[in-house]
Amino acid sequence: MRHEVDQSFQALPLRALADAALARARALGAEHADFRLERVRSASWRLRDARPAGSSDSTDLGFAVRVVHGGAWGFASGVDLTMDAAAKVASQAVAMAKLSAQVIAAAGGDGSARVELAPEPVHADRTWVSAYEVNPFDVPDTEKTGLLAEWSAGLLAADGVSHADASLLTVQENKFYADTSGTTTTQQRVRLQSQLTAVSVDPATGEFDSMRTLAPPVGRGWEYLADTGGEGRWDWEGELARIPELLAEKLRAPSVQAGSYDLVVDPSNLWLTIHESIGHATELDRALGYEAAYAGTSFATFDQLGTLRYGSPVMHVTGDRTAEHGLATVGYDDEGVAGQSWDLVKEGVLVGYQLDRRIARLTGFERSNGCSFADSPGNVPVQRMANVSLRPAADGPSTEELIAGVDRGIYIVGDRSWSIDMQRYNFQFTGQRAYAIRNGQLDGQVKDFAYQATTTDFWGSMAAVGGPDTYVLGGAFNCGKAQPGQVAAVSHGCPSALFRGVSILNTTSESGRS
Repeated sequence: MRHEVDQSFQALPLRALADAALARARALGAEHADFRLERVRSASWRLRDARPAGSSDSTDLGFAVRVVHGGAWGFASGVDLTMDAAAKVASQAVAMAKLSAQVIAAAGGDGSARVELAPEPVHADRTWVSAYEVNPFDVPDTEKTGLLAEWSAGLLAADGVSHADASLLTVQENKFYADTSGTTTTQQRVRLQSQLTAVSVDPATGEFDSMRTLAPPVGRGWEYLADTGGEGRWDWEGELARIPELLAEKLRAPSVQAGSYDLVVDPSNLWLTIHESIGHATELDRALGYEAAYAGTSFATFDQLGTLRYGSPVMHVTGDRTAEHGLATVGYDDEGVAGQSWDLVKEGVLVGYQLDRRIARLTGFERSNGCSFADSPGNVPVQRMANVSLRPAADGPSTEELIAGVDRGIYIVGDRSWSIDMQRYNFQFTGQRAYAIRNGQLDGQVKDFAYQATTTDFWGSMAAVGGPDTYVLGGAFNCGKAQPGQVAAVSHGCPSALFRGVSILNTTSESGRS
């Protein structure tokens, strides 16, 4: 079901403000200018043991003007939605560009820092709305909290569950963009995330552990949680019914024996490894050193494009701004670039990066692939991650068939903690739960586990990827980047996958608590 852009957003003086800002920027000699007006509404609810523990509902409304003047960036933003204010903000952006140009010149700049943008076709009067059925902001708050309370009460009623936490976060993002090339776009995105966690505490020993739902955040609406008669609902009742037993089994499980194992990694865990070791590593601004002072660099440097053996020949990873229900899916990015899909790793070799218009032009690409995004009207757009996904094999095996091919191994489900170095190369990941695999069969849970590898060793050990039936679109609401810090939502799809000979640590022994 396709929706129209919210009428209350369209009623704002979008084009008039853009015209005033862009006209002033042109008059002041800007080589490029773009105008972006955003309204981002975020609402959240938290329950503790089926009782309300907090809620919020906030709206961020404002506009920004970004210019290129004298080969330098300039940026300014405002909240007063008047023509005079828009023109004034444009003047401030030009003044900032002039100051930046002076600083670059004083530092002995040789012209290589001059800002030039890769060309993009003009997209005039385009409208795009993300794929959802029921806008969660049209659902009464009492219905939302009532459903969370019902699910929480069900967990609390189960044997062994001491506490239950529940949360729901919903976002509606409206954005209007216009630039001096003639592109104008109006967009609306809806997304949500809900989690429920069961906590078990042994009153005799004080030992405790927790387990939460695997349901990923999605670019969907209320139909993801409630039976609205449409498609796309997660099996919340089925998963919640299994959690108490799974948690009890985990508490009783033996501690893993450290060593080398074959791993079958479920999409509910693998998405995060993709995010950290591929998603961030293939951001070209990062690979070029632009994030070095804050988020680090990347081992996948630009000189290795087309030659770096990232993983095994079964590895095919795409960047995608078009995936239906993807958290990073857009019609057009914050530089007016249309959403696209492209290869990052093909047959195990690095073949692409994530780009914005400036980085694309700087490094010789013909066009940006649409990876510019700002998380609010008060922040400047930066290069942000697309939906980076590992593709399934067209005729690939099921998860059960992958497990059947392992004599001694571990099956890992759900994400938990992770650690990765500043070059996205050395890492360690755990999970919600893990099962021993013996002679092709699951043989109960083990605990205190983490898998450790370098990025290229790990992906090089991937022996098989599952088929389309194993593919799940995971992701996160809270990917951080830039200074001042910005947060973006991003999805990562992947099938189940088999890895041979991966190092498993016993985390209790590693911590010195054994």
